[in-house]
Amino acid sequence: MRIFGHHVSRTSLVLATVEALVLYVALYLAVILHAEVQPAFSMFNHEVLATMAVAIVAMMLMGLYDSNHLVDSGGPIKIVLRLAFGLLLAFGIVLAYHAVAPAPLLQNTTLAIGLTLAFFGLLAGRSFYRRLATSPAFKRRLLVLGTGARASSTESIHTDRQPEELPYKVVAYVATDPEAAVEVPPERVMQLAPNETLLDLARKLRAEEIVVAVRDRRGTLPIRQLLECKLHGIPVTDLSSFFERECQQLRLDSLNTSWLVFGDGFRQNWARNVIKRSLDLIASTVLLLVTFPVMLATALAIRLDSPGPIFYWQTRVGMGNRPFDVCKFRSMRQDAESNGVAQWATGNDDRVTRVGRVIRKFRIDELPQIINVFKGEMSFVGPRPERPVFVAQLSEQIPYFLARHSIRPGITGWAQVRYPYGASVHDAREKLQYDLYYLKNHTLFMDIVIMLETVSVVLFGRGAR
Repeated sequence: MRIFGHHVSRTSLVLATVEALVLYVALYLAVILHAEVQPAFSMFNHEVLATMAVAIVAMMLMGLYDSNHLVDSGGPIKIVLRLAFGLLLAFGIVLAYHAVAPAPLLQNTTLAIGLTLAFFGLLAGRSFYRRLATSPAFKRRLLVLGTGARASSTESIHTDRQPEELPYKVVAYVATDPEAAVEVPPERVMQLAPNETLLDLARKLRAEEIVVAVRDRRGTLPIRQLLECKLHGIPVTDLSSFFERECQQLRLDSLNTSWLVFGDGFRQNWARNVIKRSLDLIASTVLLLVTFPVMLATALAIRLDSPGPIFYWQTRVGMGNRPFDVCKFRSMRQDAESNGVAQWATGNDDRVTRVGRVIRKFRIDELPQIINVFKGEMSFVGPRPERPVFVAQLSEQIPYFLARHSIRPGITGWAQVRYPYGASVHDAREKLQYDLYYLKNHTLFMDIVIMLETVSVVLFGRGAR
């Protein structure tokens, strides 16, 4: 479902709501069972609500509500560890607050009991959810219009999942052109019988949504029958919108310019720009204060590890295709590009120093870009800026690539938290699909979501090179 323009997984939202209830009940029971003083305690006590909210945010930082990992997040051991670390983090945050403002109700021991009860309740709930989420009875039933490569992609949108692991089930593919190539399972290809309408077929198969995956629509698209389905309560979704919702990206292989022009999103106005700039300054100031000791230690380590400057300035392309110099901690040897030819970073790149491997893994090398944010050359959240030589190359090979430069580039972004480090034209293409989604849907809410997911990426060192 959409929340402030951003597509949020319905299963993630339901799971977070249920787990918030489990946390509240566990903390409520701890107060009843252990609290020495029993003040007037209502069902909606602000202390318990605030602690519950802190715990939910801490679990989000552990990646426990990432829609890509709800069913398979690395096995039960990783789920146990992430739950434990999330609740320990929440415990530490609340204890730090209690040191400043002691709590009359949720004292330290009561809090520990409540979070322990919550841990076992959440663990049981997650186990039940995994069985429920993979049950065919709870999957959304789709009827796909088309039998070609576009139709086939509805079941292969997540390369790391099998069709049975998806949150929906394609019940049939409807052939609109009998002579068209069939690139989907033949046993699920159907044609409308004489006097049968698309609505009749959808009702017979108990389809809950129709996805239009036909490339050539001239003369083959049953537009009146699709309208009839929509008027009778069966949603009809274009393939581009389907990918946007399910993958939270704009797939280049399904896009056409008219969909971008006439669809919603891509809104730019002065109020949104003022809000975004204010968030940039606030977030950058907080990040500078929190990470200043880490930055000092990093600067000292770079100085001791290898000869060369601590900081590395490199020309990148920013908003409006204007070049600027980005500031980073140096993570490579000083002679990394001694031949003057720009190179993609690769896995196990021998140009990276020992300190560089650590700071790149946890994205510490990006911290000095706070300077660029204060100067107004970058935003805290946005597409990552590329070097001019790569922009020239990629804009010729990838459609819509220059659209990234319609807003300020960012220290972190939707592509950074959703896709590993890019080091090829293929990676740049994949990341652009996430960048286009951000350009279309970015709001204050989405920026906050990206910031929280960035913490998870840094904690687990995902996608670094």
